[in-house]
Amino acid sequence: MKHLITEATRAYLQGMVEKHKMNVAILIEKRVGVAEHPDVVETICEELGKMAEYEEKLNMLNIVENELC
Repeated sequence: MKHLITEATRAYLQGMVEKHKMNVAILIEKRVGVAEHPDVVETICEELGKMAEYEEKLNMLNIVENELC
């Protein structure tokens, strides 16, 4: 059961990283602001921050998982 929970958490965190990575790719490729996000550079920086947050959570999950084994 412990393995299933950690794998589900890992999949969720990886999915969130990919979601924000795709948002950055779309913003870069389209080069136009969305009505709610007129400042494309600021929006990209926000997305990168979210990616970094989820990457850090993945790293912490790995550390905790190794400590529990």
